[in-house]
Amino acid sequence: MLSRFAAQRLHNTLQHLLILGGMSLLLSVPSWLLAGGTGVAWAFGLVLLTLYLSGRVPARLVLANAGAGVLHRHQAPQLYRVMDLLYRRAGLSQPPWLFYVPSKDLNAFAVGDARDGGIAVTEGLLRRLSLRQLAGVLAHEVSHLRHGDTRVMSMAATMTRLTVWGAFLVQLALIAMLPMVMAGEIRLPWLELLAVGLAPTASTLLQLALSRNREFTADLEAAALTRDPEGLAEALGVLEAHNGLWLTTLFGRRQLPGWLRFLQTHPATEERVGRLMALARRQGPRPPSSRPYRPREPLVEARPERRGHRYWLGRPDDRR
Repeated sequence: MLSRFAAQRLHNTLQHLLILGGMSLLLSVPSWLLAGGTGVAWAFGLVLLTLYLSGRVPARLVLANAGAGVLHRHQAPQLYRVMDLLYRRAGLSQPPWLFYVPSKDLNAFAVGDARDGGIAVTEGLLRRLSLRQLAGVLAHEVSHLRHGDTRVMSMAATMTRLTVWGAFLVQLALIAMLPMVMAGEIRLPWLELLAVGLAPTASTLLQLALSRNREFTADLEAAALTRDPEGLAEALGVLEAHNGLWLTTLFGRRQLPGWLRFLQTHPATEERVGRLMALARRQGPRPPSSRPYRPREPLVEARPERRGHRYWLGRPDDRR
């Protein structure tokens, strides 16, 4: 099992590095055509600046702007016990932050990284999932925090935007040079221009591939943290049954067209569930001590309070 985890981690890491390398190459093409080596240096300088600035914004402020309020420890004791265990196994020293979103959607998301991060869960998710399934979802989000996936995806998005802007500027420069081209004074570098034309689309597809890669890695890490791949697989099944209905209505079938999967930020649910169940079969039956227990108390005893137009932004261990 451990060797399987290690091999899969290595595969995902290499894939991650190759995707980022491809995005860097695509960003370099319009930057080089615009200003040579200086343009490339400026482009990557902007990427690093964006990465630095995104790490300076407190996670709780980002989550507050998304309509999330802090779930205090006394409001969700069972969830915090799960989070404490996951943080300890993940080697995270910061106290866990849990946030509540008053939405019927089934969703959870992480913001920040291992130094300053938070995880938000919706009302719908708390109502529909069992504690075992929630543990798998929370472990998935803890993995995102552990590896700084939010920062990685922010960097990838910046690289794609700069590639699009750079390609647009190259096209404007081409329009400005058309009189000289028609007069035969200069020759167009057709190969480079073809690369510039394809760069924005290719960068976007690589960004989506990177997102799917990070989701697969987070699933793998979640299975290692909870030692219960089936719990996350069950949660994914519930989420697919709820959130995948609009796709069924749109396409008239549950199976998505193959081309559409390249435009998704998350891998196909059946593929994720298949990988997790394969891990569960290799792991074998879990010992009785690790089996999930049914909660005798509600997962959230009290909802976050509103103060004015925003939720109260206290610390997770505050008391009213």
